[in-house]
Amino acid sequence: MNDMNQPLVRVSDLNVEFHGNRKAHALDHIGFDLPAGQVLGLLGESGSGKSVTLRTLLRLHPQRTTRISGSIRIDGKDVLALKGRELDAYRGGTVSMIFQEPGLAFDPVYTIGQQIVETIRAHEQVDKATAAKRALEMLERVQIPQAKRRFDAYPHELSGGMRQRAMIALALSCKPKLLLADEPTTALDASVQIQILLLLRELQKETGMSVIFVTHDIGAAVEVADRIAVMYGGRIVEENTVKGIVTAPRHPYTAGLLGSTVSTENRGQPLPAVRGAPPDLSALPPGCSFAPRCDNAGERCTKDRPALLSADGARLACWHPVRELVMPDRNLAYA
Repeated sequence: MNDMNQPLVRVSDLNVEFHGNRKAHALDHIGFDLPAGQVLGLLGESGSGKSVTLRTLLRLHPQRTTRISGSIRIDGKDVLALKGRELDAYRGGTVSMIFQEPGLAFDPVYTIGQQIVETIRAHEQVDKATAAKRALEMLERVQIPQAKRRFDAYPHELSGGMRQRAMIALALSCKPKLLLADEPTTALDASVQIQILLLLRELQKETGMSVIFVTHDIGAAVEVADRIAVMYGGRIVEENTVKGIVTAPRHPYTAGLLGSTVSTENRGQPLPAVRGAPPDLSALPPGCSFAPRCDNAGERCTKDRPALLSADGARLACWHPVRELVMPDRNLAYA
């Protein structure tokens, strides 16, 4: 059991390397704590390490081509030491995941109900009827209309929004303490995105679970998260409360992301963009990985990598942070 004085999730000095045709350093000394009942948003461009972080927490990377070092402790468990049945019980029991594309996460040859029932029975000693009753209750809880009919439907018979709700029901069916959500609204239209985000936040508050929510959309992070960690080049470069990130970003990359986000203040105007492209993780530059794209970069930025330092409840890794920029509270719109 988790010590009440310890965070539910504690990640320390986590490194992940992929060894294929080329070696890619996907995570570089990642570390963060997440208390029980809170939501952490991981924000950044594609390739920044967000999804790799979630899959590492669930131990989903192939062992043959992946090298992991550091420490992951969740609910008192040393995750990197888990093997066999302990690892099977951890996946889905202690930690569950909502994948980016539920159409690929569900098995197409079994009904939605069969797959939720199988998950429940794999983790709990209950009969089929009890598991089916709970599965149906979960489908109703995620506000799927005509839940009994959807229970007997195959994944391809549901719309994208319904499949995503069913994926949430599957992930929550065994009452996990931590939910990992990997861009769960990316494949949905804007109106359905908002519905799913509000549903996730409602269920999180209702159950008291912790959530790590991956997104490239600051608007989505604002709807769901308590704190936001901004990732770039496999590192966390800034972490703060949602309000701190939105109103007073310190890292030039964070400020660039916010500046390129649609809001009521810039409607009808061209959006500024962060110049250049994300770094190649198999050939990271020396110093700060963001330096080649940064207007604030100096000579030190190209030579020395800044450490992630803490101050006033926030963390920042930057030699030349944004000092004067203070952004107003704004209603972020969905693009």
